[in-house]
Amino acid sequence: MTGLAALPTAIVVMGVSGAGKSLVGAALAARLGYAFVDADDLHPAANVAKMAAGIPLDDLDRWPWLDLVGAAIARREGGIVVACSALRVAYRDRLRAAAPDAVFLELDASPELLAARLGARRGHFMPAALLTSQLATLEPLGPAERGVRIDVAGTPAEVVERAVAALT
Repeated sequence: MTGLAALPTAIVVMGVSGAGKSLVGAALAARLGYAFVDADDLHPAANVAKMAAGIPLDDLDRWPWLDLVGAAIARREGGIVVACSALRVAYRDRLRAAAPDAVFLELDASPELLAARLGARRGHFMPAALLTSQLATLEPLGPAERGVRIDVAGTPAEVVERAVAALT
């Protein structure tokens, strides 16, 4: 991952389900005084229904959604933090096509921690059964990508402070 010279104004908090993208993203946005967007809120109803039924999305499902996410980043006024899985390099490339200055914050957790979090989560359309497919799909940030990876063990406040330190 390439280094960062200054605090980015477009941050995509990425990772698999259960890593804490929404929680960390919202807290990070509040800490930085940035707007927050949860990319889950931009999914078309058909995507939500598919995931709720335990069916993983394919790329044809994801491309229009990623275009909506990229557009939200590109039209920002001021800083923005977006929670978005962005599991594959191709998905991050799609977001960077719309918002070239986007920086990725990859949330890293053990499969055991992720499974425990998903098992405790209620009322979310993404079932724990899809964790395996997400872990198989995940392509961690590469050395040429603008971004950082942090461990999500600990309290949300600790993770946010770790994120701020890594991003600055």
